[in-house]
Amino acid sequence: MKQNAIAAFFVSGVLGWILCWSTPSVGWTADSATAGGLRCTTETEEVVTRYTPANNGAGPMWCYGSTVIARRGGYVFLSVIETGKDVPPLCNTRWQLWHRSTEGWKIAQSEQEYRQREPCPIAIFGDGRVFLSVNPSTEPAGVQYGSCGPLVLEFDSSNLGAEFETHVPAWDDGTYFTDHSYRGFAADGPNGELLLLNINAKTGDQFISYCDREGKWHPKGKIKFPIRSCYPQVALRDRSAHVMAIGDIVEPVEEWRKFKFEKLNRKWDYVFRRLFYTFTRDIRSAGFADPIEVDTVEKTGGHIQNLDLYVDDSGAAHLLYLKRPFQYEFIRDKYFAGQPMTVHLEHVVVRAGNVVSRRTLAESGQEKTALHPSYGRFHIGPRGELFVVVAGTGSEGNTRVFGNYLGRIHPGSYTPRFVRIALKHPFRSFFTNTPRGGSEPSDIIDLFGIADDGPNLRYARIRLESGRE
Repeated sequence: MKQNAIAAFFVSGVLGWILCWSTPSVGWTADSATAGGLRCTTETEEVVTRYTPANNGAGPMWCYGSTVIARRGGYVFLSVIETGKDVPPLCNTRWQLWHRSTEGWKIAQSEQEYRQREPCPIAIFGDGRVFLSVNPSTEPAGVQYGSCGPLVLEFDSSNLGAEFETHVPAWDDGTYFTDHSYRGFAADGPNGELLLLNINAKTGDQFISYCDREGKWHPKGKIKFPIRSCYPQVALRDRSAHVMAIGDIVEPVEEWRKFKFEKLNRKWDYVFRRLFYTFTRDIRSAGFADPIEVDTVEKTGGHIQNLDLYVDDSGAAHLLYLKRPFQYEFIRDKYFAGQPMTVHLEHVVVRAGNVVSRRTLAESGQEKTALHPSYGRFHIGPRGELFVVVAGTGSEGNTRVFGNYLGRIHPGSYTPRFVRIALKHPFRSFFTNTPRGGSEPSDIIDLFGIADDGPNLRYARIRLESGRE
């Protein structure tokens, strides 16, 4: 059902800007790049494994609202899906738990059967416990859109091969969970708490389950967005919970739907145009507020991709997303002639449910030398610095070059200065070691995702230093 959504999310879009670049590095070679006092060094770049398409509509990046990579100290933990040979879809993959030490990447454990459709997000606590959010089918192999039973698996990072503990999240009445879970998974690493969302496949409501620091799961109702909203970014910090999600519905404009079918000859026609956010100050005692609409490109037939969410020390939520006012040139040409095809990397700050700041971090179409973004995520430095890692294209002399870029986001309207990360195979889409997954703020950026050599799944470790800017 969602196979074409992956292309819409991870292939479409205009790309990025180069300010500084140095020779790419692989494996043991370290290369650095510097701009405006910001320096980053590529310490490791390598292939972890290869992915075999499952042909079930969910690839290895499908759960992009959460993360599949986490760090604790010198160890990195990774959740990867493996496709079963001759296992019929939709639930024809299984989770693998990997870890990386000085000896490189190794598989710690794998699911015995192929019972998953989607990647399984990861989370980590400060005490070393590692968690996987899994959604195994409860139906015979080959059943499509069948029921699933979400679980959370707990591993001991000091002995990943040992028997794991299985948690059964608690939900309010009215759930209807299937292989299309659209779930969000978050950890408050320092306080040892978890938050899990899973969609009701019939109503589109996001059901909520919360695990407190004593390890007890609590049903916490549901979030009802104005329209069905999916791929949620979820954050939990000091018991305040935050959710950003993108509207995911069939094209509502009949004239556009017919025109797109004429051009694309494709029955699948879901659109992603309205971005929503909601929060609660205390997940223990208060429900989520009515969602607010952060942004929309509904009137112009555009496209929004929600990318990342970060809650700072003051409790403000930072939202990162891509906005394209027009998704297709043929729609633009017929209905909005003369308007430019652009893509904007947007940073919005929400405090107590109100938008208090909007800023465009990068935008295509303005200058030939400008960063043309296509993907991005936040990274939090060891002193709470807010960075953004961007995939995009830019100019090196008279040549447009695709790469990954790092910039620091300062308060106010200051536009980040970007440095190009030295990578032989820059990522087109990627996960990071985010505090939303329980990883500590760090001067190390862990990237895992897809580059230009698919079906490889790649990893890179970047060390950053930030001075004056």
